[in-house]
Amino acid sequence: METLDRYDIAILGELQQDARLTNAELAQRVGLSAAPCWRRVRALEEAGYIRGYRAEIDRHRIGLGVLAFVRLDAERNRGDLTMAMEQAIARIPEVVSCHYISGTGTFELQVVARDLDSFSQFARTVLLNLPNVKDMHTSFSLGEVKAGGALPLGHLTPPVRTPSRSAA
Repeated sequence: METLDRYDIAILGELQQDARLTNAELAQRVGLSAAPCWRRVRALEEAGYIRGYRAEIDRHRIGLGVLAFVRLDAERNRGDLTMAMEQAIARIPEVVSCHYISGTGTFELQVVARDLDSFSQFARTVLLNLPNVKDMHTSFSLGEVKAGGALPLGHLTPPVRTPSRSAA
């Protein structure tokens, strides 16, 4: 599956909005019958366009009131040291997102914690003790404007061309 057609794009869009749709509901929304829709979903999964399905949990409701953005600077930017740092970060449940970044810093993390005290303890005992960490810079979210958003799919659909009028 190298190219996506309008049905594939519609399926991706609908599943991003509600992954709990039944196949029948999904098929109706995208304008297909159930069997071809199911085959397309399976093909999208097998091709890696759909990586999984999960519940979006409200972190505040489960007692994780702090969201911190943490930039970690590496002591040395060497392949083996960076890999060790990546592997260590990947094992930490409180780190919900990690990006290898350009510019100042090496990694940008999103970290959740119950409160500022628990974040402070976590930063001192876990983050600062990761392999190859030179420095740490933290900013805190003061409120979420948009989180867990769907990926834009408009670039996958070619623009509709309208016939040009030629002057007579």
